[in-house]
Amino acid sequence: MTKDIDREESTYKKAGVDIEAGYEVVRRIKDHARRTAIPGVLGGIGSFGGLFALDREKYKEPVLVAGTDGVGTKLKIAFMMDKHDTVGIDAVAYSVNDIICQGAKPLFFLDYIAMAKVEPAKVEEIVKGVCAGCRLAGCALLGGETAEMPGMYAPGEYDLVGFGVGVVEKTAIIDGSAAGEGDRLLAVSSSGLHSNGYSLVRHVLFEKAGLKVDAYVPELGSTLGEALLVPTAIYADLVGKLTSQVAVHGIANITGGGLYENVPRAMGADLQAVVRRGSWIEPPIFSFIQKLGNISDDEMFHTFNMGVGLVVIVPPAEAGRAAEVIKAAGFGAWDIGEVRKAAAGEAGGLIIV
Repeated sequence: MTKDIDREESTYKKAGVDIEAGYEVVRRIKDHARRTAIPGVLGGIGSFGGLFALDREKYKEPVLVAGTDGVGTKLKIAFMMDKHDTVGIDAVAYSVNDIICQGAKPLFFLDYIAMAKVEPAKVEEIVKGVCAGCRLAGCALLGGETAEMPGMYAPGEYDLVGFGVGVVEKTAIIDGSAAGEGDRLLAVSSSGLHSNGYSLVRHVLFEKAGLKVDAYVPELGSTLGEALLVPTAIYADLVGKLTSQVAVHGIANITGGGLYENVPRAMGADLQAVVRRGSWIEPPIFSFIQKLGNISDDEMFHTFNMGVGLVVIVPPAEAGRAAEVIKAAGFGAWDIGEVRKAAAGEAGGLIIV
């Protein structure tokens, strides 16, 4: 038997979904999105689908490259600090930095924000960050979705994901097949943790060590929260310059799984990457976390980027020029090792010496 029914009129808003707040979000973000427009964008935010016209005169055999990802539990830091204007850069970076590994030029990005209750001012801050990331990547924010989902998320919290699409000439695709014995491994500096390993970070710093986000940490030169929210570096412009000036045999985006998981994806299975620890600068955030958490080197290198945002594989004769291009773009560049043939009976992959 059902309980007595409340006879008051039911509405979507009373159920927790405010359609007018959604309309307000669209009004707020239109100008931000408009500033990301590049040639090819047709129309604007608010249509059923985003439109983009591919320049067919520029490419003989254009291949579209797509990638998708989210910001993950780094968002928990944004919630703790009530700071939401940088995580959008992370969302863009994690899609764009994947597709550029195939040599693609980013064209457009779409985001998805889901939250318990739509707060237009907060959504605007998030999307401002997304638009900043798009401008850094040279791509357009072509569309997106803000979903109000009461009962799915804790009050004040949200999830942020997205996907990016780029284009590359078919003959210029970078798939690692050109990598060979003797090639050099060049590390490109990360901006810090990027967006990986934050479940471990939060466990160590907040649960075990009992630290607060507003605690000033001298060795980091900032508050803990500021260090943890540093946005992920976006390498699209750099990769465009590299591929136009240097013979690039492979590119690895160092995300989840660290160097061990990602460098082998940029070369053949019969090859092995040999990396020399100490050949690049590891930002202090990593040793800070490692010491407080009593974390092994192996765990650190399987979880974090350890200061390396990208690894670029180039022929030995091109290594010097590649390093110059990387440094001129404002990143640190180090020769951290080489590619060799895996010995008979030995698996490929990566070793750190």
